[in-house]
Amino acid sequence: MNRIHRIHAGLLATVCAAAMLPGLSSSAAKHTVLRGYRGDLNQDQTITIADAVILSKHLTNAQPLMAEYGLNADADANGTVDSIDLAYIKRICLGFAEPIGIYEEIDVPDAQFIDAPIKEVKASLPSQGEAELVIFYVDFPDCQYTYDPSAEYIDQIAFGPESTESAIYPFESMRAFYSRSSKGAMELGGKTFRYTTRENASAYGTDKVKLAKECYEAFKDSEDFTKFDGNGDGKIDATLFTVPTAAGDTDWWPCAGAFGDESYRVDGMAIGHIITGNAQIESETDYKNFVSSYLHEMGHCMGLPDYYLYWGTDSEGMHGAAGIELMDTDASSDFGAFSKLMLGWYQSDQIAVYDNTTGIQTFTLHNAQTQNGNCVIIPYGELDGQYFSEYFVIEYASAQANNSSLPWWQTSGSGVRIYHINATLQRDYWYTYLKYQNGTEYNNDGVGIRAIRIVNDTDGDNFFHQGDVINNSVSGFGWYDSSENESIDPGVTITVGALENDTYTITITK
Repeated sequence: MNRIHRIHAGLLATVCAAAMLPGLSSSAAKHTVLRGYRGDLNQDQTITIADAVILSKHLTNAQPLMAEYGLNADADANGTVDSIDLAYIKRICLGFAEPIGIYEEIDVPDAQFIDAPIKEVKASLPSQGEAELVIFYVDFPDCQYTYDPSAEYIDQIAFGPESTESAIYPFESMRAFYSRSSKGAMELGGKTFRYTTRENASAYGTDKVKLAKECYEAFKDSEDFTKFDGNGDGKIDATLFTVPTAAGDTDWWPCAGAFGDESYRVDGMAIGHIITGNAQIESETDYKNFVSSYLHEMGHCMGLPDYYLYWGTDSEGMHGAAGIELMDTDASSDFGAFSKLMLGWYQSDQIAVYDNTTGIQTFTLHNAQTQNGNCVIIPYGELDGQYFSEYFVIEYASAQANNSSLPWWQTSGSGVRIYHINATLQRDYWYTYLKYQNGTEYNNDGVGIRAIRIVNDTDGDNFFHQGDVINNSVSGFGWYDSSENESIDPGVTITVGALENDTYTITITK
């Protein structure tokens, strides 16, 4: 009987692919890759009598093997090519022996973060690499701080190292928070300047440009402001002007936007996005509101819009435990999957895209509040190469790390959550922005298409857990129709598997 021993090409491809991917690590490493099998002389991924014939001709000098086939010909891996190898190949063909694999060690490059799509909106604070923030901690002759920290102490609050033992962790510093959220992709640095204005508070309430120029002019002779351009675009990345809470919310509610005088220069540098606000440091140990408020505003400086609603009695853009997001009303939480995708805080192997030409696909979701956090995307039609299209993005969010200090009134939880995204990009004469973000002419403040929604948008614990099944019957799990309702059936069902070793599995079927 002439049996064929077939080497499974799929298995070979799987082994190679697994070895070539650095998983969810950012470290370079050497990996052992299966290259083929001894005895497969014609390299057709099978070991048959044809291979035995080739070796037989070589041994009888009828048709010598080329040198590159020598390793394959040594079927029994004893260092020589002889009749014993021929016998071994025949035993493989008869099913009495298993082929011996040929392996090689390869260098795998470091995993790379994706390029940040949000750069398209041309905000000034980089979300990757070095990012610089200038802080002017300002008060007025008629409105001063009751607690007046030094500039050096504010530097620690803004740019200090991680401290998991801090009483206000994860808001021990702005830099530490962003480092965790970005998996180290963003390195926030900068410097604080303490300043009291020349005039009373009323002179600056509606003229933030006046305040900015006065602050910069006061220090331009003693400081080199060119060092606060992290990405080398000729602009100071971002500037925070923060004033006492007593200055009032009318003029000083925290907000961020482009600087109002494009012609102004300091040390030859233009001024990038600015933040103004009245979130103050209350004491040496009470500065959570200061940090969390300005983390949200720096999100705008990187290009993210607000996810909350500007009008109506309910301002929450997304509700429930699954709806917490730093760019919504929940300024005490981490960024979600869509924000991290836009900011470039995923490595390329941490983004999986469902292939709707297949029947069943199973994915593993790692804890989003860890270095291994990843996401799965289900696109509507063709996925835009920079993610500026309509899709669902899925992650496993936990109550750990940057989500570990929610206010008492917010529902905490963990599980699988699904965002419905329409990130269509709008390019106008002056600006580029997400077409359906809040505040644009295309967004009707919650009615119709929005840039971001949460599937199963309800109060309480609206995460998905083991055994949950998500299909078009679940609120929000549908594509937008021509009337801007989420009514189009995606045609897929998501089943949530078990939570094991801090990972969830999800299975997507058509």
